[in-house]
Amino acid sequence: MPASADFDAAELKLIIDAHRSLEGPLLPMLHAIQDSFGHIPAEAHAPICDALNITRAELHGVISFYHDFREAPAGRHVLKICRAEACQSVGGSELAESLLSKLGLDWHGTTPNGAVTIEPVYCLGLCACAPAAMVDDRVVGRLDAARLDTLLAEAGA
Repeated sequence: MPASADFDAAELKLIIDAHRSLEGPLLPMLHAIQDSFGHIPAEAHAPICDALNITRAELHGVISFYHDFREAPAGRHVLKICRAEACQSVGGSELAESLLSKLGLDWHGTTPNGAVTIEPVYCLGLCACAPAAMVDDRVVGRLDAARLDTLLAEAGA
């Protein structure tokens, strides 16, 4: 498999070497790799598995279990929509499904212009202001279709 344009094997080796001696090194290593590359590149899987003596299945299980890990780069902005019960009870599910349909995306999808990635999140702590979302690091409560359209326009979607 050819390496992606953003993959730097030397940088990956530095990250692996810096984390492999930690107790429980996999999660800190994956976070550092994602911080560096913006995602967990497929090219990183074999070196991680070799360094930690784990199978690709074990690695895939961890990456797919934790919602914050990405196997592809995110858009310039990440819109996380709360999927917890409080938000669902006041229309959050319908709002999210309408948005995904409007954009022609599934969860974790990115708009064709690369502006926004839509991700689920399971509680932002704004239950009293539901439905809630987070754009990059900014939380937004009392979300409705008009406010969601404004957020998307601000993000360039």
